[in-house]
Amino acid sequence: MSWPFAHLRYASSRMFRPSGRSLTLSSVEGPLNPPLSTSTLSEYFSQEILEKQRTRPALICRNELPRAHGGPLSRNLGVKTHLAWDFEEFDRHIKAVARGLLTMGVKKGDRVGVLMGNNSAYASLQWACASIGAILVTINPAYRLHELVSVLNLVGVSHIFMVPTLRTSHYTFLLSGAFPALRDSSPGNIQEPALPKLRNLIVVNNTSDSKKFQKDLHGLKSAIDWRELMVWREDAKETRSHQDISASLHKDDVINLQFTSGTTGSPKAVSLTHSNLLNNALSIGRCMRLTPEDILCNVPPLFHCFDNPHSLRLVLGNLAAWSHGSCVVYPSEIFDPPAIVDAVVDEKCTALHGVPTHFLGVLAEVEKRQQAGEILDFTRLRTGIAAGSSVPIELMKKLIAKLNLVELTNAYGMTETSPVSFQTTPADSLLQRTETVGKIQPHAKAKIINTKGEIVPVGTPGEICISGYLLQKGYWDDEQQTQSAMRRHAGNDSTLWMHTGDEGIMDNDGYLKIVGRIKDIIIRGGENLFPVQIEDVMTRHPAILEAAAVSVPDAKYGEVVGAWIVRQPEGIISRDEVRRCVSDNVNPQNAPAWVWFVGEDGVPEELPKTASGKVMKHILRKWSRDLAERKVGRTT
Repeated sequence: MSWPFAHLRYASSRMFRPSGRSLTLSSVEGPLNPPLSTSTLSEYFSQEILEKQRTRPALICRNELPRAHGGPLSRNLGVKTHLAWDFEEFDRHIKAVARGLLTMGVKKGDRVGVLMGNNSAYASLQWACASIGAILVTINPAYRLHELVSVLNLVGVSHIFMVPTLRTSHYTFLLSGAFPALRDSSPGNIQEPALPKLRNLIVVNNTSDSKKFQKDLHGLKSAIDWRELMVWREDAKETRSHQDISASLHKDDVINLQFTSGTTGSPKAVSLTHSNLLNNALSIGRCMRLTPEDILCNVPPLFHCFDNPHSLRLVLGNLAAWSHGSCVVYPSEIFDPPAIVDAVVDEKCTALHGVPTHFLGVLAEVEKRQQAGEILDFTRLRTGIAAGSSVPIELMKKLIAKLNLVELTNAYGMTETSPVSFQTTPADSLLQRTETVGKIQPHAKAKIINTKGEIVPVGTPGEICISGYLLQKGYWDDEQQTQSAMRRHAGNDSTLWMHTGDEGIMDNDGYLKIVGRIKDIIIRGGENLFPVQIEDVMTRHPAILEAAAVSVPDAKYGEVVGAWIVRQPEGIISRDEVRRCVSDNVNPQNAPAWVWFVGEDGVPEELPKTASGKVMKHILRKWSRDLAERKVGRTT
């Protein structure tokens, strides 16, 4: 290990270490060094990334052809089978997209929607929009038609970029069938009453078959081919205009709208700035010890930051890597374990992001191949981030043993905090990396409060509140929701705090443990029970694939625990065994009084989830009440 890298390791570890004093109250402040960047994203890209890493690998898309976007020939890093750009080539594409956007009439503050999987067009748009002050609106590809229309109108998207199809979703077919004006309007002049702000629809060919692409457009006359948008010619006047626009931008301008997962209602649009995204990405990358030598396999979808899944995505993946000169690899458009394993091995990746379910899928693929006699080399793999839910210690041990992820970190945050506010480091113990989400990030503050707004002693659960540069600017066009979530507390402190709605416990070293959502806490006979703890115990059982715990009204205790179980394909477990599984491992009061097996005894076929994959507990509570009233699912 070289001295410069050793120095980086020491510095980044120190940055997150406890100061030495033991906390008595659950209140912490992150270090103030290194200082926050005051650059916009485009300034940072040109001055700190492109200038220093021009010929180093930047982006590898293994499912795209080398010249997927047309344009002049490039060296493509010498690769003939798929797209592979260095930072110079990446910059050439970003500028071609930015010129195309300006030619199309996109202005600062315009909302530009993106409905795609992981691809190079998405990556280019991310930087191109930031360079002209347009606001990138990241849209979940799993949205149904009514959800898509709702979010487009919520923020007034004027230009939308999409692929025709992704997995089982057929976007152009749906839009063509639902909105005749999209079929009949000319490009740039869409007049659809249901989408009053929309003016342009740009479609990216995500296949290598041009005939199929034309067929997939389903007669949408308003559609513009992505390749027609790109302006490769560099005109001096246009270049100066682009540079002037970039120079006029401010670090506190909103450049990204992301939608909350909507587990308790309709999604809200979170407004994030240059400063939010860039500084959070820099902190995350420092914690992971990323350098230009690193190659990150970015598995999760790009439509979100990568908070509670929601995502490992736009910030934790792309920006955290690129801000440190690292290379990003997209194995495929969507989650695909065989493609991920191939990418990690062939590209010699050093980092891998995911949520626990992603990692389980990758491990299953690895074990299948190894049983078939295939030799897989993961010696280069070392780090990554696991987010979205707690990482069971047995899973962490497997990731270290099977994938060599010895420096895998755990992170906590929410879309509204850019997203990461707490993160473990490779220097933390295995227990700290599985049972906690680490310590507060630099330039951020956190405290845990009770229902009176008082800071609680360490070891006492309460609501997590976050403050600092990482706070969103507000919910788009929703002052009421903004004021409800972001508040200045009583007293002399004028600090603005984000109320996360998450329940947490802090220890005397400042490590944070997530207990669950405030609204999800089950109050049984006056005692607070935490669903996350109950779910963790249940999912450790070999017969249980997935579990969710919710409150069920009860005449004696007020509320009791109801458990929703998805069995493993060959899993056999009874209601009473589920109850004993919990009572034998945690306080018996946590044992479910009601157990429902998904798809059995008239129970719905699947757990209700948001488009991001989060279980919608408010719907489960309603279903639980209805089933309990019919006496279905009672344990003995």
